[in-house]
Amino acid sequence: MNLSSLKISQTVVVTGLVFLLAACNPTVTRVDSDSVTDLSGKWNDTDSRLVAQEMIQDVLSRGWLSKFNRKSGKTPTVIVGTVRNLSHEHINTRTFIADMERELINSGEVDFVASAQDRKEIRQEVKEQDLNASEATRKSMGQEIGADFMLQGSINTIVDAVSGEQARFYQIDLALIELGTNRKVWVGQKKIKKTIEKGGFRL
Repeated sequence: MNLSSLKISQTVVVTGLVFLLAACNPTVTRVDSDSVTDLSGKWNDTDSRLVAQEMIQDVLSRGWLSKFNRKSGKTPTVIVGTVRNLSHEHINTRTFIADMERELINSGEVDFVASAQDRKEIRQEVKEQDLNASEATRKSMGQEIGADFMLQGSINTIVDAVSGEQARFYQIDLALIELGTNRKVWVGQKKIKKTIEKGGFRL
């Protein structure tokens, strides 16, 4: 092989490596956080946000709220409890709970208290203040606001697949329960159905 042929071969190899490396590097595009990005057909951030908005709007529009206001003369205090993932896939229910908490707090219709997990850290801080903070600034134990209602629920799925096509059905059930009496004052349900064509999913 002469020198000219060797240089051409080297150029071809280098060019091929450049294209190969370029193909291996991912292309990242920033999109609006509110945009719909259904890539796999699975539960995603859009589902979490839209379901939380719709269900919290529904619970706050029902008669239990005005009845409580008239009876007690105050705004109800709400806490979000457990949302169980009963689906076939991994779902980060914590982000869904956070979306509902945001909608509840920003509505201004209810007061909101920290979850059981959050309260552990807060109580530890109050305990530390009792030992170390000045008398004028320390917060005392036993001053927490008790919740009147707890919101809890579950996420279920049904998957139907045949000949390279798949349908995913999500059902979100929530209930608002009066603490002390265990009376359900509101029950809400949201259904989502997605179809995924051949090549768009893995069984």
